[in-house]
Amino acid sequence: MSTMNISLPDTLKAFVDKQVDQRGYGTSSEYVRELIRKDQERLHLRELLMAGAESAPGAPADAGYFESLRNRTRKAARTGARR
Repeated sequence: MSTMNISLPDTLKAFVDKQVDQRGYGTSSEYVRELIRKDQERLHLRELLMAGAESAPGAPADAGYFESLRNRTRKAARTGARR
C-alpha cells in the first residue's frame, strides 16, 4: 500500500477527526479511503448514466414491463430458495 501525506487547515482536520469518532472509523486514513471509494462509485454511476442518456431509447417502462419484472424476480427467488 502506498502512503500519501496531505495538509489540511485546522478546521478540516477537526472535521475529519469528528467524522472518525462519530462514524466509527479506526483512523483518518480509513475515512479518507471511504470518501475516495464513494467518489469513484459516483463517477462510475455518472458514466453509466451518461452512456444511458446517449443510447437509443428502449422499450417503455409501463405497467406491463414492471409486472414482467416482478414475475421474473419471483421466479428467480423460488429457484434460488430450492438450492
